[in-house]
Amino acid sequence: MPLFLGTFVNKVDKKGRVSVPATFRARLAAQSFPGVVAYPSFTGPAIEGCGMDHMESLMQGTDRLDVFSEEQDEMTTLIFAGVRELPWDGDGRIVLPEEFIAHAGLAGAAAFVGKGRTFQIWEPERQRAHMEEVRRRAMQKRLTLPAPLKPEDRA
Repeated sequence: MPLFLGTFVNKVDKKGRVSVPATFRARLAAQSFPGVVAYPSFTGPAIEGCGMDHMESLMQGTDRLDVFSEEQDEMTTLIFAGVRELPWDGDGRIVLPEEFIAHAGLAGAAAFVGKGRTFQIWEPERQRAHMEEVRRRAMQKRLTLPAPLKPEDRA
């Protein structure tokens, strides 16, 4: 699974074309689909981006739900119905659909924000404000992560 790191701001042209950061493209190069898999974020004014492998892992999660249950129907609709496969062109650009641009409020630039296994695309000023708020809350809550297992504890 690729690992997306850092924040990069690129221009969005009038046709909705935006260059995918070279490090993100390199991480997606081994995927079965030559481009970005994207959908409007469920949690904010951003576009979620990932490789096909991440979508397959989400599918495996929905496969654990009861077939034909309301929960399975809602989750699969929510996750997969709005997904678009955005192939990159020879210059490493993708074309963002108009509804994605509107959802994220993009105008002339887009911030690609690494989130580990996925990334998001934000309007740069909104992303900066969001980052400040996330940092403020993290400091207030003193967020932590569990310590990684030592090799001898993995057996």
